[in-house]
Amino acid sequence: MSQRPLDVLNEALNSPVIVRLKGGREFRGELQGYDMHMNLVLDNAEELKENEASKKLGTIIVRGDTVVYVSP
Repeated sequence: MSQRPLDVLNEALNSPVIVRLKGGREFRGELQGYDMHMNLVLDNAEELKENEASKKLGTIIVRGDTVVYVSP
């Protein structure tokens, strides 16, 4: 049986994920929480440029309407 998107996020809690946003920005961090709008809380987050960490950000909140994908 296929899983719903929020089920996949629930399984990825407290695990590292990569999040791509509209405009091409990417972030990597540990998924600490989410809501039904796919707003995400990432801990130990860092912005990725050309698949390499370029800036450490700590804890961030990503607005769900900017998310293109979340990769566990």
